[in-house]
Amino acid sequence: MFSGKNGQRRCVITGLGPITCIGKGMSGFWNGILAEKTGIGPISSFNASAFGVRVAGEIRDWNAEEFFSPHRLKRLDRYAQFAVASAKLALDDAGLECSREKPQDRIGVSFGTALGGVCKAEEQYIRFLKKGARGVQPTLALQVFGGSAHSNIAIDFGLRGVGTTNSNSCASGTVSVGEALRYIRDGFVDVVVAGGAEAPLTGITVGAFDIIKTMSRGDDPEKACRPFDKLRDGFVIGEGAASLIVEELEHARARGARIYAELLGYSLNNDGFHMTTPLPSGESCIRAMREALADAKLAPDQIDYINAHASSTQLNDASETLAIKKVFGEHSRKIPVSGTKAFTSHPLGATGAIEATICTLALEHQYVPPTLHRDHPDEACDLDVVPHHGRAAKLDYVMSNSFGFGGINACVILGKLRD
Repeated sequence: MFSGKNGQRRCVITGLGPITCIGKGMSGFWNGILAEKTGIGPISSFNASAFGVRVAGEIRDWNAEEFFSPHRLKRLDRYAQFAVASAKLALDDAGLECSREKPQDRIGVSFGTALGGVCKAEEQYIRFLKKGARGVQPTLALQVFGGSAHSNIAIDFGLRGVGTTNSNSCASGTVSVGEALRYIRDGFVDVVVAGGAEAPLTGITVGAFDIIKTMSRGDDPEKACRPFDKLRDGFVIGEGAASLIVEELEHARARGARIYAELLGYSLNNDGFHMTTPLPSGESCIRAMREALADAKLAPDQIDYINAHASSTQLNDASETLAIKKVFGEHSRKIPVSGTKAFTSHPLGATGAIEATICTLALEHQYVPPTLHRDHPDEACDLDVVPHHGRAAKLDYVMSNSFGFGGINACVILGKLRD
């Protein structure tokens, strides 16, 4: 590791690699946003008839052979497949040629996940019960741990810089992007593949969240996830991944890279209060937004759009609304605030990276995505939540919030590149 450099190095986004239930790759994903339709549908990956939860954000057209040889696939569970494939899409989009034959000491990986290889763990445990230890796949131990994402990305593309996977619940993807900002500012590396991946659609995971009644029990995909709606009844679980190429500005300019946006600020803290209930005062959430603004050297009235965590739960959406009002004051009446999980569902640790991708593309296209399915206004969520249809807007600076189980609060701020 390097000890860091004097002065603050600037970081930009030069590549995007989303894999979601509304589209794959930068253009496919953005077209999914513009279509203003949800990717949520009935669960088909396992028999969910025993649960109250019946819908999820499944990636129904996933073709792993598009990215991996049959031999390589044997060593990657679905979670790692999403992670490595999204990294490839992002590296290709950034025009960075990385391979094992030409290892890169100054390119690192910062990834996030809530549950890692839980799909593979459940599958293999069933085999263990039926056949004993000899029935378990020999590579199981290498597939289930959360770090298999960043490790396999590093292996496939020869990335020898900093490598880490965080497991900060639903904030993991945002944390991975924010930590990439720190790694580059401090001189550890010049480029980071930052993102998150999740493949949690198994009986044990859905059952666990179903038991604690945090997920929507609606059968209608059009109404199951409805952020800020008065009748919202819980989040909708999903799967997917997103990788962003975070790059030091002069490094990007030297190679003639296309620059989508500048990554300006980041904050991370904890409520220290409860595993599932937000701190009633919203104090830590408020502090997270204020500290991200201070890190970005911006005033609250300079933010033009907020991609809210907006999980479609009663407590979260209302508490986030209150926090936004306290941070932004009168300006909160003017800022468009959308909850985009109605598009993508909530792929847990991948969500923050997916929403950072949305923010990056919102800046690129000067467009605010809508909050789908907000049919019943809620007086506790009285912000401009951009219901039903997106809109063109002048965007210079945008904020993305992520709040996770355990009271984790993370925030990143991006902006149009300024000289």
